[in-house]
Amino acid sequence: MKKIISVILVLVTVLCCTACSGSIADDASRYTREESMKELDVYYDKIAPVSISAPLDIYNTDEAVTSLASIDTFPIVAEGRGDIDIEIAAATEMSSKAPDDWMVEAAENFNRSKQTIDGRTVSVSVRKITSGEVVTYMNDGDYRPDVFVPSNNAWGEMLKAHGFKVIELKDRIAGNTAGILMEKNTYDGFVSKYGDVTVDKVLEASLAGDLTFAYTNPYTSSTGLNILTAMLKAFDPSDPLSDTASEKLLEYQKQSPPVAYTTAVLREQAEKGIIKAMVMEEQAYRNTPELRKYVYTPAGIRHDHPVYTFDYVSEEKQEAARLFTEFCLSDKMQRLASDKGFNQHDEYVSQESGLDGSGYIAAQKVWKASKDGGRPVVAVFVSDISGSMDGMPINSLKESLLASSRYISDDHYIGLISYNEDVYVNLPIEQFDATQRAYFSGAVKSLTASGGTATYNAVLVGLKMIEEKMEEVPDAKPMLFVLSDGDANRGVDLKRASRIVGGLDVPVYSIGYNLSGGDAEDQLRTLSSVNEAALINASSDDIVNQLRNLFNVQL
Repeated sequence: MKKIISVILVLVTVLCCTACSGSIADDASRYTREESMKELDVYYDKIAPVSISAPLDIYNTDEAVTSLASIDTFPIVAEGRGDIDIEIAAATEMSSKAPDDWMVEAAENFNRSKQTIDGRTVSVSVRKITSGEVVTYMNDGDYRPDVFVPSNNAWGEMLKAHGFKVIELKDRIAGNTAGILMEKNTYDGFVSKYGDVTVDKVLEASLAGDLTFAYTNPYTSSTGLNILTAMLKAFDPSDPLSDTASEKLLEYQKQSPPVAYTTAVLREQAEKGIIKAMVMEEQAYRNTPELRKYVYTPAGIRHDHPVYTFDYVSEEKQEAARLFTEFCLSDKMQRLASDKGFNQHDEYVSQESGLDGSGYIAAQKVWKASKDGGRPVVAVFVSDISGSMDGMPINSLKESLLASSRYISDDHYIGLISYNEDVYVNLPIEQFDATQRAYFSGAVKSLTASGGTATYNAVLVGLKMIEEKMEEVPDAKPMLFVLSDGDANRGVDLKRASRIVGGLDVPVYSIGYNLSGGDAEDQLRTLSSVNEAALINASSDDIVNQLRNLFNVQL
């Protein structure tokens, strides 16, 4: 009998190992919701989280913390050393690594040319920063670049609406378009049923359930802002900001996928075959071989990278900006731009949005109000307070949560837990009104770091809290945010937690602090990939911006 039992145990072990030998994502898909809930209940009882009363932070105000990290978190990618040096805030499609580095190469070539004004050498320095962040930092902070080269003219109009005296040096320095990217088979089916690819027809197909169309954050992404305003105009050509347009956008958002945090997220999902239609700039499309099976169609306004300077810039620096602009328009630099993917579709004429700067700002607010399709979010923040977070990481975590929480709408439901080798419920989930915000602030400020790292125990506790709150708010969208810097070394393992996460279909956004590859980063990426969320790998000094943008998209 003992031998028979031993053989059975061996067979069971082999079968279990075989069943678990696939990927974590595959294992997660094998769990039904009912199975996940049963296992979650068992683990929750074993974990036995500790409840902590959150202090009420009566001094919590918007002025208490800054929502912007240092401008230096956006790097200088070309540095000038001339007697007269101007700083250019340049869109990331031309200020990143090759082949997205045209402005960097143009600056380096210009600096080597040793041009002068009244006998003084002139040079340029280039800062890599998204167009939306420039507007945010100029309006909400004290950043004052000498020159601004955004993707399109919407951002210049928005600066005018914010009260800046904008001087346009050139309406185009490197031609580009934004548009709609469709997987080839999807494109063929779309054209067969709907005809030409246009924004209004894409919306029609999406509302009919024939197409899933994804776009990016219109607060930071030029393409996202472009397509958003094109959508609003398609909904109401006579007034893109009318109640009719807003109501139709709300209806559309009810069945559209969540807005992507970055274009990189869209690329990853496209490569996996999850997204068949999305927004993209043409230059990015041409420089991404993985997207060759997609068909690109221009839409909205052109992305011709206008060149702006400002009335606060000295006449000497304005003249330097004109010299650099002329240099960029030379035949040699324009050939280089073409080699980098710019200056395509020159025949395409902008489909104007009908909006001025104030209108673009209003469109962002319309989107913010409707992006969740009228559904509230139920979310829990899972904060790592293990020993490795002591010092700068925990201080950065606290600062970033406090600063970014102002971007969370007050109709959402928010809770907070923390963990080391144990799990603590610092703030039960409640509607994020003024009182809950004050408790959230008090709970965050009370966090201290020590001990081990039971990350997936904490994830399961967060899931349990969300599931219980969803019984009260059944139409809500669940989300989990995990903020951590390292490997889990206590409690439930990643594979088991991922299976439960997959069965409950809750997206988990991971915010990794100072990750540098290896198991820690792989684990967080795997956890977030289960339900197609995102891993944000942020350094301690830029996490404020990362969370601000993430919350603008998701909360």
